[in-house]
Amino acid sequence: MASSGDAFWIIFGLLNGEGSPVAITRMIDGIAVAWKTVATWHGVFLRYGFFIGIVLCVCNTEPYLSLLQADETSDVAAQEEFPGTPDRIFEKAVSLFFDAKPDKAADAFDQLVQVQPDCQPGLWQRGLAMYYAGRFEDGRKQFELHRTVNPNDVENPAWHYLCVARETSPDNARRHMLDVGLDSRVPMKQILELYKGDGSEETVLEHAARGTGQQQRNQLCYAHLYLGLYAEANGDMQKAKDHILQAAGPYSMDHYMGRVASVHARVRGWLPLVE
Repeated sequence: MASSGDAFWIIFGLLNGEGSPVAITRMIDGIAVAWKTVATWHGVFLRYGFFIGIVLCVCNTEPYLSLLQADETSDVAAQEEFPGTPDRIFEKAVSLFFDAKPDKAADAFDQLVQVQPDCQPGLWQRGLAMYYAGRFEDGRKQFELHRTVNPNDVENPAWHYLCVARETSPDNARRHMLDVGLDSRVPMKQILELYKGDGSEETVLEHAARGTGQQQRNQLCYAHLYLGLYAEANGDMQKAKDHILQAAGPYSMDHYMGRVASVHARVRGWLPLVE
């Protein structure tokens, strides 16, 4: 229980902009005590002073009420920015990503997770958006979570490596490579060996060049994409650009990962943005 003296100091603090919702509660408690103890002419003046103090304090609490209202408004705004069902939000997030707007795509994926939390483990697309938005820690966590529902996805450890390498260092990324189950896609096995420090760029390209037609083109698209990502994570931007433009140009493929190469090139300014 506050005393009348406490109430004076609380009011003084509020009048000087030091108030808080907790302080206001203590002030009201102190006023109740002080009111009962005041019985002199001096007390009469104090009573009027209390009334004036209360009015001024209420006026001075407006910033705190504004903060509370701002929090509520921001939550509503976040929900209204990408309206619709979870499926519509997902489609919007993917569309923003392929428009080379990874920051907005990441925000849309975040809203999707808020609306439907149980979908997050399967959202490897969210991890890619986080990578290109520069939110490497969030990307790392997303790929670690994705592994719990898809342990055989051989691309998942690669993107986890890339996020950790950009967040900390390539050496640290190698030490924390995720295990992966059976996935025979060429040349992903050779790419992961490279990321672990056991393979080479030449081996990746050699395996990718095997086959003919669309199969070979698809393998070379993957090879150049992940070689470009690897070069970028290790600080060789010229080699990264050369590989990414191969994946986005001569060996481009019209599927999700094939289009990622184009997103990469546009985000880095190596290809013009298309509005």
